[in-house]
Amino acid sequence: MSDLKKELYEQCVSYVRKSMDAAELGIKEAQKASNEDTKSSAGDKYETGRAMMQQETNRNLAQLNEANKLMVALNRISTAGIAHKAETGSVIKTNNGNFYLAISAGSISANGETYFAVSPASPIGLLLMGKITGESFTLNGKLYVIESVS
Repeated sequence: MSDLKKELYEQCVSYVRKSMDAAELGIKEAQKASNEDTKSSAGDKYETGRAMMQQETNRNLAQLNEANKLMVALNRISTAGIAHKAETGSVIKTNNGNFYLAISAGSISANGETYFAVSPASPIGLLLMGKITGESFTLNGKLYVIESVS
């Protein structure tokens, strides 16, 4: 089972790295555009363009900061061992889907199955935490029965 955990973990790391790369590229492009913007006789046009590029840089810096936080959260996860109750790093199979309790990274596939990478702080993550095989919970009117935790 740890091979499955490693695969899911690596896919989450890849998801975060793509986010980091996109944010870093956005920062570089905004800075380049700002540096290439030349002052025109239109007066405020130059300042408006620079302000817009600064806003774009700030937005990308915020995205990079969030991606760094996700990477820190991933670095705390162990892919070894089998859990008996749902905790960060657990793979949880239910009657209504499979979950990897790590970060919110959406739908990922491994071993021909789909898993939803969810944060322990998300609504479903909070309900999954601490659950063991056989337990159940309801979310949005849907009953989830835990079939396995590893």
